[in-house]
Amino acid sequence: MSSRSSETTRPSVFWPLAALVIPPMSLIAKIRVTGAEKLPKAGAFVLAPNHYSEFDPLIVAVAVWRMGRAPRFMAKESLFRVPVLGWFLRRTGMIPVARTSSASSARQTMKQSEELVEHGRGVIVYPEGTLTRDPDLWPMRGKSGAVRLALADGIPLIPMAQWGTQEIMGRYQKGLSLWPLRKPVHVLVGDPVDVEDLRARAGEPAALTEATNRLMNAITALLEQLRDEKAPAERWNPASHGQKETGRLDS
Repeated sequence: MSSRSSETTRPSVFWPLAALVIPPMSLIAKIRVTGAEKLPKAGAFVLAPNHYSEFDPLIVAVAVWRMGRAPRFMAKESLFRVPVLGWFLRRTGMIPVARTSSASSARQTMKQSEELVEHGRGVIVYPEGTLTRDPDLWPMRGKSGAVRLALADGIPLIPMAQWGTQEIMGRYQKGLSLWPLRKPVHVLVGDPVDVEDLRARAGEPAALTEATNRLMNAITALLEQLRDEKAPAERWNPASHGQKETGRLDS
């Protein structure tokens, strides 16, 4: 990319990580990124991708690095208490996610948002909270974690879709399908989702639901472009199908 932020050009702990991860990833996947110019080159952002494979985070991380930004994710709060791993997560600026919708978690969201703005960092949040349960891998019902962060300080909320990762590692698949090498994976970044009109009501459930729906609609529309087909009219809701949602980011 012609324009890169200091996050990737200035020496940091991400440099050795990139040196370890990118070469093998370049053999496994041929990642094509469209819409890279829509990811801010400076300042805070919340990037919200679809999620249907446990291999997704590596694809997204490499794509974000190629777009000139450091790939920081939301991670389970409990992981930050694990020796060594916790140090690494804090050192790279990953964000611990609150597991409940309590007042304390709302305060934590505000603090996280303020820190993103203060340090000009972006964060990657899977708004579905876990792998989609939709049988055809379309985005399912979203959670409010991504929009809570964005609304708290008016941070750009960027939708993203990727398709092709399922050929490398399908949902719940054990192990990777490595042959043939360099399987194509397409990544499409969309325009920021406009939720400015909801900021004044950011603490209201109805506003969070509306913002989340806008975000999930944007992600689904991007995935429709990549797949060249229409998503189901009704978004998959695990609760309506007796499915338990694990790995949740919030309710």
